[in-house]
Amino acid sequence: MQRMRHPRAIRSGGFTLLEMLAVIVLIGIIGTIVYTQVGKSLDKGKYGAGKAQLTAIDTAIQRYAMDNGSAPPNLDALVTKPSGASDWLGPYLKAKQLKDPWGHAFGYKVPGDHGDYDVIFYGHDGRPGGSGMNKDVGNWE
Repeated sequence: MQRMRHPRAIRSGGFTLLEMLAVIVLIGIIGTIVYTQVGKSLDKGKYGAGKAQLTAIDTAIQRYAMDNGSAPPNLDALVTKPSGASDWLGPYLKAKQLKDPWGHAFGYKVPGDHGDYDVIFYGHDGRPGGSGMNKDVGNWE
């Protein structure tokens, strides 16, 4: 006489729902860890790029001033010839160089508090003040 097997005793080769959920949770945890580490490195790179852009803008302003006798009235004058700038030899920069890596405008003040003009990179948050990746950097530093 042959014994009958219980239907639940037969196991297929697939995964159970619990096993699949465990794998999905582990993938989510690993993904979160990787994303936060990569995000921090990306922000550091963007912050460094913003400081380099500040230097490029400062150099362009100096070239503008050599050609025209004074600093430009605004940063757009580095891209498009302003009225009254008869010796303008620009463009001194591309328009996209006037935005930091996060898409914020650089600060600009003529006359400046630290010289003839001040150019300010406001960091990640794009606002005055802050620390870490939000720390402001000026051309006078």
